[in-house]
Amino acid sequence: MAVEPKLMTAAELERLPRDGQRHELVRGELRTMPPAGYEHGRETSIFDSSLSHYVRTNKLGDVVVGDIGFWLTVNPDTVRAPDVAFVTRERVEAAGRVTGYWPGAPDLAVEIISPNHLYTEVDEKIAEWLEHGTRLVFVVNPRRQTVAVHRPGQPVRVLAGEDVLDGADVVPGWTLPLRELFG
Repeated sequence: MAVEPKLMTAAELERLPRDGQRHELVRGELRTMPPAGYEHGRETSIFDSSLSHYVRTNKLGDVVVGDIGFWLTVNPDTVRAPDVAFVTRERVEAAGRVTGYWPGAPDLAVEIISPNHLYTEVDEKIAEWLEHGTRLVFVVNPRRQTVAVHRPGQPVRVLAGEDVLDGADVVPGWTLPLRELFG
């Protein structure tokens, strides 16, 4: 007789002790990652500074960083955490005060690849963001100094060198030259 593993809930995930690790919940299974390294933190900070300033100045919504949980599915629960995320003002206002995980996907998710990431795990996460309503996903690859731009139903665009990243219709008017991100 096979024993089925006990699946964790989002509520149980929230109650985990702070152990210096990063945790996500994927279809009820706990995934633990080591803390990010310096390069990862540097790119996250640059991205956050640029995007947060623009979003705040233009009153477009909220930008969050630090592996904030987005609750994508229930029973079994999936809680994913991008490195940087943006949620539109309309959605923030409609949701009201959210004290736990955000209910649903962000409008923009930024994933910064760390040396310990497996590309298959990154691909799985991108697919989940898009499947659950994220309209724009940026995947930053510090080793290759590229940013892959993912949108639902569109081919992936890979930016490099002197290219400029932009928020398209999700964060209209926001741009970030890749030389600032990787310089």
